[in-house]
Amino acid sequence: MTSSPAGRGRPRDERSGAAIMKAAGELLMENGYAGLSIGAVAARAGVGKDTVYRRWSGKPELVYEAVFTAADTADVPDTGVLEEDLAAVVQSLIDEFSAPPAAAALPGLLADFAATPELRATIRSRFLRPARERLVVVFDWAEQRGETGADLPVDLVLDTLAGAVFFHLGIVGERPGPDLAQRIARVAAKGIEAR
Repeated sequence: MTSSPAGRGRPRDERSGAAIMKAAGELLMENGYAGLSIGAVAARAGVGKDTVYRRWSGKPELVYEAVFTAADTADVPDTGVLEEDLAAVVQSLIDEFSAPPAAAALPGLLADFAATPELRATIRSRFLRPARERLVVVFDWAEQRGETGADLPVDLVLDTLAGAVFFHLGIVGERPGPDLAQRIARVAAKGIEAR
């Protein structure tokens, strides 16, 4: 996954980006979101703060990408059945949201999102686009199989899937059972099936 668009100057060292995101995840688990700083991340990653700021506008963007984008870059599931494909997508979201760095980041990150409309727009346009593109492919295949009609509201379905996972794990605080992904996928698939 790429972060902010490449600027002028020398090309990015992808090892630095990986080190920065690893450092951010480690520091989240050690100090929580409030205790994480760009300076601490840079020091742990062995880079200068300018290197961090060239890629991310600040802590919220860095933390979001470090913690909440693995599911966006996973392979597109192709089981041949919409409900099973959606279950695979939901399971990747469950795995991501239930990881320790995500649990440490979520409360502070939500507060920053609520206070900064520009940040919400950036997350939606830059970081959620790969997840949306994956669902478009899943729904295209489902339409070809006759499981769905055309013109599905992909953004709304993505919000519904991620929202169900987020609410269950982040708000209610339930531990995910072994069938949670399947149950959420079943509800979603029934709601969007071709009629």
